[in-house]
Amino acid sequence: MQATATVLVYSDDSNTREQVRLATGRRPAPDVPVVEFVECATPAAVLKELDKGGIDVCVLDGEAVPMGGMGMCRQIKDEVFQCPPVLLLIARPQDAWLATWSRAEAAVTSPVEPVEFAGALASLLREKRLQSA
Repeated sequence: MQATATVLVYSDDSNTREQVRLATGRRPAPDVPVVEFVECATPAAVLKELDKGGIDVCVLDGEAVPMGGMGMCRQIKDEVFQCPPVLLLIARPQDAWLATWSRAEAAVTSPVEPVEFAGALASLLREKRLQSA
């Protein structure tokens, strides 16, 4: 198993980024690597980090401003070669269909519920590991 997994967190709200870090802890599950975070507050920063490579999973805030996570997800799925899996933070469970439109692999409601979030993130990290093997 790789030593670390890099998770990009996009939100213009520092409190949302903190919720993601706290819900993840050092690792979201015992069978996945320790997580390192790359935090982005703007769409341009997200694109710059993805261009660098090395991102294992993206966590995108659906309520981010000026571009919401769903629009950001749709854009990176269209523009980034071998785009990493995306976990969307959505405001309401009823918005799950929009997460499907954006092509996100998973979605959880915000504010972040730690057990639900950690489970979804761990699942995406496992899938990424299997695809890389």
